[in-house]
Amino acid sequence: MSKLPRKTKQQKERAIELLHDLYAEYPNPHCELNHRNAFELLIATILSAQCTDVRVNMVTEQLFKDYPTPQAFANADIQELEEAVRPTGFFRNKAKSIQETSRIIIEQFGGEVPKTMDELLTLRGAARKTANVVLGNAFGINVGVVVDTHVGRISRRFGLTKHQDPVKVEKDLMALFPQEEWTNLSHLMIHHGRGPCKARFSKPAHHPICEKYGVSCECKK
Repeated sequence: MSKLPRKTKQQKERAIELLHDLYAEYPNPHCELNHRNAFELLIATILSAQCTDVRVNMVTEQLFKDYPTPQAFANADIQELEEAVRPTGFFRNKAKSIQETSRIIIEQFGGEVPKTMDELLTLRGAARKTANVVLGNAFGINVGVVVDTHVGRISRRFGLTKHQDPVKVEKDLMALFPQEEWTNLSHLMIHHGRGPCKARFSKPAHHPICEKYGVSCECKK
């Protein structure tokens, strides 16, 4: 990623204060996609595009029993795999991505999910957001910040960024928060965005965190 934008001391201090407040509200930030290893998290993240984590978890419960390894996905009948992931939407493209990614992992990475951003980006269906999810949650490697719709919305509402482009939002967040917090930061924002600070927008804010930072949103205490 290119050079990060410069942030003032005041901006960084405000960001750290917000981080502490979010931790106080959500003391156990975590990935909500069920997985037992890096490969399962990769597959679940591919399936999560334009789909809720709840639905993905419903699908992967049986999917990972039927296809427990990259080899199993690589050898799968594509039509059967499509049917297995159909409830997550865009099932043909997702099934193709999963099968091709599994083959690449076998042929180029010895059956193991790679641990670098550049290598993960060679996998079909794995853009930067997916790579950040896997690196941060499966390997504890903070290369960047996962920016989904919730993270983008919360970041703009709290004045952490003015951008709509996820890459630009990510750069702003990386410049404001300590690197060791990047993975948890996204979870904290997602918890807040899925919980009290939903997408509907109105005044005044009712959640203590949103009130403290002057955020206008339809929050509930």
